[in-house]
Amino acid sequence: MKFFDEAFITVQSGDGGRGCVSFRREKFIPRGGPDGGDGGTGGNVIFRSSSHRRTLYPFRFKRQFRAQNGSHGQGKQKTGKKGDDLIIEIPPGTLIIDEETNEIIKDFTQPEETYIIAEGGRGGQGNTRFKTATHRAPRFAQPGEPGRFLKLKLELKLLADVGIIGLPNAGKSTLISVISSATPKIADYPFTTLTPTLGVVQAGWGEPFVVADIPGLIEGAHKGVGLGTRFLRHIERTRVLVHLIDTATIDPQRPLAEYDTINRELANYSPQLTEKPQLVVLNKMDLSDTKEAAAAFQAAVKDREVLRISAVTRKGVDKLTSMMIKYLEDNNQEQGDDNEP
Repeated sequence: MKFFDEAFITVQSGDGGRGCVSFRREKFIPRGGPDGGDGGTGGNVIFRSSSHRRTLYPFRFKRQFRAQNGSHGQGKQKTGKKGDDLIIEIPPGTLIIDEETNEIIKDFTQPEETYIIAEGGRGGQGNTRFKTATHRAPRFAQPGEPGRFLKLKLELKLLADVGIIGLPNAGKSTLISVISSATPKIADYPFTTLTPTLGVVQAGWGEPFVVADIPGLIEGAHKGVGLGTRFLRHIERTRVLVHLIDTATIDPQRPLAEYDTINRELANYSPQLTEKPQLVVLNKMDLSDTKEAAAAFQAAVKDREVLRISAVTRKGVDKLTSMMIKYLEDNNQEQGDDNEP
């Protein structure tokens, strides 16, 4: 299934059924009183996050959703049947946004969450409700209330613990295929990966965690260049970033050029992204003539720890996985400290 992280849809809850105008008519009771029942309530439109959903792709083909109307009231004070609710399943991590006001209505951060986005219209009251001591035979009833109509934007932000970032062809897809069960498309040219890839890392120690391969960011990404804003949004929910750099492309005269480009794009998109813990990793150390570039990079970042790996040969990958786990545990500790009174 193709990956889609944005969709525009309309939803409408069901209309309430109209109340009934009816009078009791039985043998030997020629002038019975009113017995019109109320109309049924319209069905609700409900969103539910499902762990079985990974993308907003189904909304590419169906964009209009309407719940069932309530049935009309009947004689003998029979209330109309309530309209069936309409349940729309979405992936966890989906934002529901009012398209007209751009207001965030609901952020689904957990699986199996439910939210009533539009309640069904109330059924109209039957004429039985309007009988009084002075008005014994009311010949009117209420219409049902109309359902609620909304134009919505659905925006998916992946829920991952670790985000792998870097320029195109840095080796992100290869790395995630090595450390997890994910099987992204891999080739030796930029922009092979056009959609984020999720994988679960089970290292044999520590808790399993989810890692996301964020497609290659380029200069100007925060302005939308190279679909940059579509990719950057998926970094927002990650807890730790792995900044992967192709050592073979480092210019020893300007060793931090690519590194600074990515961090500048993060800062321009959202300053909060630069506050996330970041592991700096030099990849493709199996290639010749990379030692000089790696040394120049390390000298430029001074005392910052830089890991050196080869995703292809898997050299240094176990240490990187251990560092990811450590960073995540440290992040958990910091969040726990922040929550203490």
